Amino acid sequence: MFTEEDVLKEAREKGVKFIRLQFTDIFGVLKNVAITIEQLEKALHGELMFDGSSIEGFARIEESDMYLHPDPNTFVVFPWRPTDGSVARLICDVYNPDGTPFQGCPRSTLKRVISEAQDMGYIWNVGPELEFFLFQTDSEGRPTTITQDKAGYFDLTPVDLGEDARRDMVLALEKMGFEIEASHHEVAPGQHEIDFKYSDALDIADKIATFRFVVRTIAQRHGLHATFMPKPIYGIAGSGMHTNQSLFKAGRNAFYDSEGDMQLSKVAFQYIAGLLKHARSFAAITNPTINSYKRLVAGYEAPCYIAWSGRNRSPLIRIPAKRGSSTRVELRSPDPSSNPYLALAVQLKAGLDGIKNQLTPPVPVDLNIYEMSAEERKIQGIQSLPESLLEAINELSHDEIIREALGPHIFSRFIETKKNEWHRYNVAVHPWEIDEYLQMY
Repeated sequence: MFTEEDVLKEAREKGVKFIRLQFTDIFGVLKNVAITIEQLEKALHGELMFDGSSIEGFARIEESDMYLHPDPNTFVVFPWRPTDGSVARLICDVYNPDGTPFQGCPRSTLKRVISEAQDMGYIWNVGPELEFFLFQTDSEGRPTTITQDKAGYFDLTPVDLGEDARRDMVLALEKMGFEIEASHHEVAPGQHEIDFKYSDALDIADKIATFRFVVRTIAQRHGLHATFMPKPIYGIAGSGMHTNQSLFKAGRNAFYDSEGDMQLSKVAFQYIAGLLKHARSFAAITNPTINSYKRLVAGYEAPCYIAWSGRNRSPLIRIPAKRGSSTRVELRSPDPSSNPYLALAVQLKAGLDGIKNQLTPPVPVDLNIYEMSAEERKIQGIQSLPESLLEAINELSHDEIIREALGPHIFSRFIETKKNEWHRYNVAVHPWEIDEYLQMY
């Protein structure tokens, strides 16, 4: 655990001149306030104020004063900046002037749900798998949807032309404290994945926010544009953020039971049931864009059916084969455009609801759901995830458990903004309509 004194000492030893105080708005967009080393001690004491009314979804003008409280454990120096006058960052919680956590702070929201798990005796560990695309830029540096390669799953150079950029991303992430477990080309041309070691949920949420920032920064230095947009190109696989999760109690994996069915504990089954129960509601948070629902369609390995299995990858939830301390649940629907703090908070809240109410999941589905007819799915009671952002928002608006996870401020602001986003999309005229109707009519 880093202390404020540790941060000040390391900053001076490493010649840090500037510090970025980072936080996210409720939609997961990374924000920062840059300060000089002379202001660092003041910042560490939570004395730096900013205008919250200028941040999407935060505060109204009449209640705009906010304070940043940096977490010393998140201090890191950017490895791509010069060592003389180097730049570091701290991730912050947002506080009200009266010293209370701001209800609209996504990081504080996750910490509140984590505390709920801790009160039940659990530590929640998470391991995400983030996918992204690397695209070329045009002569003016604007992103295109032209990929760097025609490679496929696990391909190498010379087919995978993004490998150099991906290597530099891995090196930068490792210098920033990530333990990288795997790095490879994904199924679609220009699509990549870098996996890092699981950790406690708050650390992982911080790492996801950092990961997206680092990947985009390093891509830019290679003349490329990295995007975490879920489905940038029609007809090929989209990008997901499969989320592996487990609960530990008294140092032991609470999902493992050597005598249980599938060697899973009652807690594991209850947790799975909770995720399945609330999947349609938290989709608006784990898949928060209009584009998200163009990934969640059959035929591209994306989960769109609410079921679980220990054998195949077509259901929403998969149970990887490892047992013992590695026993975990993999939720396959989230995508990397989501706010990591909120996406993790709603998943944990859903799972805890299953445990608290001792829910029982339906029987596992070990068949390929993509090959089932609608009637076969109906007979087995397999529902689908929402097919649009509007449908997801409507589901979210009626779920009291997920509302409780988000808190009233984020809940209301999120729904209001996303409904407006849907309206703007719905009234716009899209290229498909021009291609389909202009000559016909």
